[in-house]
Amino acid sequence: MSPLPKQVLPALVAPALALAFATLISALVLLTSGADPLLTFNSMLDFGVRPDQVVNTVNQATTYYLAALAVAVGFRMNLFNIGVDGQYRLAALLAAYLGGAVSLPAPLHIALIFLVAMAVGAAWASIAAVLKVRRGVSEVISTIMLNAIATALGAYLLSTWLSVPVAGSNNIGTKPIGFSGQIPGLPFPGTSNRIFGLVFAAVLVGVGYHVLVSRTRFGFDLRATGLSTPAAVASGVHVRRMVLVTMGISGGIAGLIGMPQLLGSSHSYSLDFPAGLGFAGIGIALLGRNNPIGIAFGSLLFGFLDQSSQILDLEGIPKEIVAIMQATLVLSVVSAYEMVRRIRLRQQQRQVGAGPAAAPPAPGAPPDAGRSGSGGPA
Repeated sequence: MSPLPKQVLPALVAPALALAFATLISALVLLTSGADPLLTFNSMLDFGVRPDQVVNTVNQATTYYLAALAVAVGFRMNLFNIGVDGQYRLAALLAAYLGGAVSLPAPLHIALIFLVAMAVGAAWASIAAVLKVRRGVSEVISTIMLNAIATALGAYLLSTWLSVPVAGSNNIGTKPIGFSGQIPGLPFPGTSNRIFGLVFAAVLVGVGYHVLVSRTRFGFDLRATGLSTPAAVASGVHVRRMVLVTMGISGGIAGLIGMPQLLGSSHSYSLDFPAGLGFAGIGIALLGRNNPIGIAFGSLLFGFLDQSSQILDLEGIPKEIVAIMQATLVLSVVSAYEMVRRIRLRQQQRQVGAGPAAAPPAPGAPPDAGRSGSGGPA
């Protein structure tokens, strides 16, 4: 077998086995609850491939993709940015408020909203970075705490200073963004629903992430620091600066998570703005192994499961089965990739233990000159 299949095959088999295992666990849970697994999965599939649900899946996957990329940037350096949820919600709130308060030509209006969202997300993530490099505070603890602070701060600002009543409901939200700040959706055959126009922007962010991590000196330092901090320091990497910059980039991407919904659908930030996307992004980043293509497939899978679960309520089946399947899938994939890593490590150890291949005989030497123990007459 050529070297390429040896490297690619485990990367394909591991997620496939994990998906099969997650499906098996979900089937057992369904059997325990008295539901027919085959009928349940068939209903989810039939419902999920309807045109309107396909659009919803793509839209959900767009926000999931940005959330997972925000997490993946930190993961590549062993930084656990658990605060993506608070970062994007606070960024969306302030960007929506400013977007509704100003009136500019379309390109400038949209650019301003983007810049504000990225700046707020980066600034909020930088708080955890400063605490880490200055006081040694774990970013896991600080970002979790900052999530709670961002939620409380956003609720306070929305209920006191930044909101206006929403006509025809008890909801409150920011002033709607004008037409110049909106991004129209893309039509899809068979439904009046539209795909978020920022789906292409999400693809560009994924390309930028790949170039940054894999094709730049910063990306090399990022990966080197994640593999071995002492080795990175010995090679001249300023680790503290890397922590600040990486968390800033992660927060900046997090600030974009709410933009597809804000500019393409709701046009304002209200109490029912989507929440929890940051935590879903953690699982998807693990599922995709921090690879932009793997993350894209993981985002589509999670989006499909979320949308197809809606049919379960109508059939009297708890839709929490989807959450069980998603969680089992992430745990299975992580375990499968760890098994693949250990298998590859053992293969490398066996190759090293076997020693280098014998050198070929020099031109003009006897046929057995290159063999061990045949160096000439005794």
